[in-house]
Amino acid sequence: MKKIEAIIKPFKLDEVKEALQEIGLQGITVTEAKGFGRQKGQTELYRGAEYVVDFLPKVKVEVVLDDAMVEKAVETILNSAKTGRIGDGKIFVSSVEEAIRIRTGESGSEAI
Repeated sequence: MKKIEAIIKPFKLDEVKEALQEIGLQGITVTEAKGFGRQKGQTELYRGAEYVVDFLPKVKVEVVLDDAMVEKAVETILNSAKTGRIGDGKIFVSSVEEAIRIRTGESGSEAI
């Protein structure tokens, strides 16, 4: 099993969610996040004064799935979250040792 974490622009969330549902993924976890990468924030103007917004709003999407679905899911997120501009985000893939469904006690692939 693998865990995919994608940090994306908030306005791309619906598009990513729908694209993941189309390829058969049943569940995702979404967290509101703030951060910055290479863009190092942005300068804003408020009441005539300039100030720097260091942490930009982002959304973190997490999915745990079988190894066979990873490539397709990553490609789906990449295609649906991409705007071609700086700050599109990142995708991280990591291994998951175990998954257990609390309600039934199922584990492994049956739990996801």
